[in-house]
Amino acid sequence: MDLMQVVETTVEGLDFELVALERAGRGLLRVFIDHPDGITVENCVLVSDQLTRVFTVENIDYERLEISSPGLDRPLRKPEHYQRFIGELVKLRLRVPREARKVFSGRLVEVTPSGIRLDLESGPADFAFDVIEKANLVPEF
Repeated sequence: MDLMQVVETTVEGLDFELVALERAGRGLLRVFIDHPDGITVENCVLVSDQLTRVFTVENIDYERLEISSPGLDRPLRKPEHYQRFIGELVKLRLRVPREARKVFSGRLVEVTPSGIRLDLESGPADFAFDVIEKANLVPEF
């Protein structure tokens, strides 16, 4: 099994959602988890303990492990992520410019099998998943 598959299987087995997995310098492995009820320190400890055991069994090399919530500016990576946050403000960065811009912000109004629709200041705009490089929620206070 590859690292992503091991982490995703373990995290989902504990009833959490794997939002992102990052390998950083000096052997750091960051795992971002979420749950509809939110994430607590105890949740992070539970996932950390379980992943540590699994990594030992699977012989996965790492120096440090960090478990965290995705934060208020949560990344959106899967169609299910977008679906869950319909009605929220979203910031997109595109792979290639569109109308001489790569960054768009607007309210997420629709998710289709091939992409999303944002309500921008200039009106509605559709974006295919394959042109979105990065998408995040925009916290509203």
